[in-house]
Amino acid sequence: MTGTPSRSSSSANGPAARRSDASRSAILAAARERFAADGYERATIRAIAKDARIDPSMVMRYFGSKDGLFAAAVTLDLRMPDMSQVPRTEVGRALTGHFLDVWEANEELTAVLRVAVTNKAGAERLQGIFREQVVPVAQQVCPDPEQVTARAGLCAAQLLGLALTRYVVRLPPVVALAREEIVAWLGPTVQRYLTAPSP
Repeated sequence: MTGTPSRSSSSANGPAARRSDASRSAILAAARERFAADGYERATIRAIAKDARIDPSMVMRYFGSKDGLFAAAVTLDLRMPDMSQVPRTEVGRALTGHFLDVWEANEELTAVLRVAVTNKAGAERLQGIFREQVVPVAQQVCPDPEQVTARAGLCAAQLLGLALTRYVVRLPPVVALAREEIVAWLGPTVQRYLTAPSP
């Protein structure tokens, strides 16, 4: 028997639900910008709510806390390439180039890095990204399975050091480097970390 939709099913897709989705999206967009610009400590729920043109109590209702909002706002997919499809001698350059492309297209990464250096929640988020997305890349090319995490960590140190100086501190000589120059300088170093024999 068919009939009119029930109150619960119609309300789930009705104006109130659409307003709720729009409010959440506005809060998340404002939070990403604030965390990127101000870092975790200085970004406030009140400022984020003002940017989103919403009452601060609604931010807490949707996300519970600033930590909860940060976790929701900076869910990141680095879209790491399949290194099994890259010539072994080109892995370092490919990874460095990919890292630059993703970083320059995604301000959330800057937010995570800013927060990670001063806040436990940010550090844990960055550690999770490393564990879930960077280590598997190293597993594809590392010659010694026992060294995968150490080699992945060295790659992360190199690439995050670049990110810190280029996108957060904005050190002029690093900012001035063209993408091709960075790939040419860092690619061989990342390559060595991933595939060279142990020193």
